[in-house]
Amino acid sequence: MNQENNQYSFFAFLSRMRHIYRWSLMRNVDRENIMEHSLQVAMIAHGLAVINNKVYNGNANPEKTALFAMYHDSNETITGDLPTPIKYFNPEIQTSYKGLEELSKDKLLSLLPDFLQDYYKGILFYDETSLEGRLVKAADRICAYIKCVEESKAGNGEFQKAQKSIQKKIKSLKLPEVEYFMKHFMNNFSLTLDELN
Repeated sequence: MNQENNQYSFFAFLSRMRHIYRWSLMRNVDRENIMEHSLQVAMIAHGLAVINNKVYNGNANPEKTALFAMYHDSNETITGDLPTPIKYFNPEIQTSYKGLEELSKDKLLSLLPDFLQDYYKGILFYDETSLEGRLVKAADRICAYIKCVEESKAGNGEFQKAQKSIQKKIKSLKLPEVEYFMKHFMNNFSLTLDELN
C-alpha cells in the first residue's frame, strides 16, 4: 500500500493544546492554556535537572527531562483538563482518570505513522518514577505554585488556598534541586518588571 499521500493528525492535535485552559473552575486574571504551561514546565524541569547535576553532582538528563515535560499534558488534547479537585476527589475517580489518560495517549500514538509510534511511545509513556519523571512532576507543581503567586500578585484571592496546598506538596517532594529552586528563584516571580531589572 502506498503511504506517500497519507495524512496524520498527531501534530495537529498537539496544536490544539493552545485551546485547552487550565484552572477552569477558578476565576483567573490571566488565563493559561496547556501549551503555555507545558513550555514553562519544560524550562523549569530542565533547570531542575541542571541543578541536580551541577549543584548536587547528580546524573539527570536535562534534555530528556525537558522533552518529557513538553509532552506531559499532551493527552489533554483528547481528555481536556480535568480540575484537580475532581481528579483527586476519591480513589475511584483517580484510578479511572489514570486509565483515561492511558487510553488518550494510545489514541495520540495511533495518529502517527507506524514507524514513529515506538519513538513517541517512549515520550508519552515516560517512566514517572525515574529521576527525570520526578523532576517533571516537581516542575509541574512549581508551575502551579507560580500561577498562584502571579494571580495573588494581581489581586485575585481565589488562588490563596491552592497556593498553600501546592506549597505543602512541593515541600513533601524532598528533592534538593526543588528546594534550591524555591530558595533561589521563586521570590522573583512576585516582582514587577522594573524590580526584576
